[in-house]
Amino acid sequence: MNARCEYLLRLGDDALILGQQLGLWTGHGPVLEEDIALTNIGLDQIGQARAWLTLAGRFEGKGRDEDQLAYFRSPAEFRNAQLCERPNGHFGDTIARQFLFDAYATELHAGLCQSEDSDIAAIARKSAKESAYHFRHSRAWMIRLGDGTEESHHRIQQSLNEILPYAGDLFHTDAVAASAASEGWGIDPSSLRDPWNSHVEEMLKESGLMRPESTSERTGGRIGQHGEQLSQLLEEMQVLPRTYPKAEW
Repeated sequence: MNARCEYLLRLGDDALILGQQLGLWTGHGPVLEEDIALTNIGLDQIGQARAWLTLAGRFEGKGRDEDQLAYFRSPAEFRNAQLCERPNGHFGDTIARQFLFDAYATELHAGLCQSEDSDIAAIARKSAKESAYHFRHSRAWMIRLGDGTEESHHRIQQSLNEILPYAGDLFHTDAVAASAASEGWGIDPSSLRDPWNSHVEEMLKESGLMRPESTSERTGGRIGQHGEQLSQLLEEMQVLPRTYPKAEW
């Protein structure tokens, strides 16, 4: 598989899996406004996934479109960060996961707006506007929960402690990332770690939350190493097209 296709699969799979996760909140949000907000953010992620996967299929050159890439790959073929597949848990778990991803995505899309590939730059420009909103939303909730009641502070701190080690995949660098940066059509995700850290530190200061003690990062998603949660998620997501592969709406 060529580097550009692999890179685009990483972007598309992150958005697809996160969008699927957020879709599971539909009808289950803590308040009506938040139910709608999470659903809308999930729809944004699915829209981004469609764009990235369509472009990935074009570079793959095997005639696979967005649907075939989404519904007919095994878990080991997915390239999403492990962060995106972590369970929804309670509302605080979802918000912590979303914040850590949004702090990365807002920098990622801003950087990709400068891509020498006009299609990548166009998708990034649209995604950047959405990611900016997503980031404001999840950041506001982190501060609200961290600076809220004793219970909300305790629970969101626990969520952050548990999810933070999984952020390492977002900054995975390898030959694919090196090609993206050197050829000018993408950026090396390792370059996003410092601005991401700045976003995290600013949130911590305002929320009263603390960064957990140093723990080893959980990585492997970019090379197809995933947990059982992804298998369960894909089983539900892929069951209809796999059962009726020729179905048309």
